[in-house]
Amino acid sequence: MGYGKSQFARYFLTTADMKHFFFVCIAGMALLLSCNESKNTKDQPVKRTSPDSVNPVKPNLPSVNPYAVVDVSPMDMSYYPTDYPKLKMDKKVSAPPMARVIYSRPHLQGRHIFHEVLKYDEPWRLGANEATELDLYNDVTIMDKKIKAGRYILYCIPHANNWTVILNSNIDNWGLEQDPNLDIARFTVPVIQTKNNLEFFTMVFEKKDKGAELLMAWDNVEVRLPIQF
Repeated sequence: MGYGKSQFARYFLTTADMKHFFFVCIAGMALLLSCNESKNTKDQPVKRTSPDSVNPVKPNLPSVNPYAVVDVSPMDMSYYPTDYPKLKMDKKVSAPPMARVIYSRPHLQGRHIFHEVLKYDEPWRLGANEATELDLYNDVTIMDKKIKAGRYILYCIPHANNWTVILNSNIDNWGLEQDPNLDIARFTVPVIQTKNNLEFFTMVFEKKDKGAELLMAWDNVEVRLPIQF
C-alpha cells in the first residue's frame, strides 16, 4: 500500500531525526576520547633538560643511525689560522695551529637568548653538552695576562653590559659542572648589540693586527676575547 503525502513527510522527518541523532552520538564519542587522551598526556611527567640544549633526536628507523642518537646541538670546531686543516692539506702551512676551540652549538628554536635561554649573572658553559674547550698551542697574552700553552675549558657569566669569560683547567668535563676553584683567569669583555639574529651559537677566530679575537655570538649579542700570539 502506498504512502500518502502526510505519511511520507512523517517517515522522512523520522529518518532525518535518526540520522541526526546518530551523528551526534559519533561526535560525542570522539570528543570524549579526545578529552581522555588529553588528560593522560597531562598526567605524564615532563622531561627537563638544561636551558641551552634540547633533547637529542632519536632515529625512527635503524637505517638512519643504529649506533647513536642524533644530537640537535652538533659539535663544531674553529681554528686559528682559519681553516687550518685545509691549509695544511694544501701544504700552505707547516707550523702547528695557534689556537682551536671545540664546542657544541645550541640553537634558539623560536626563543630569545635572554631570558628564555640564559639568565644574567649565572654561569653558562658557552655552548651545549660537554664543556667548551680552548686549545692554545703556544703561550699567549689575553688582556695583559700571560697564559701558558695547553688545554682549557671556557665558560662565562653573562651580564647585561659585559660578560666574564673564564679559563678553567677542569678539562674533559660536562659543561654544567664548572669548578671555580680551578679557574686559571677571568676576563671582562663588553657586550656588543648587533642587528643579527643568529639561530645557532657561533664561535670563530677573527684575525687582528696583534693576533686574533675569539668571537662568541648568538641571537643579537656578541662578545670578543682578544688574544695575542
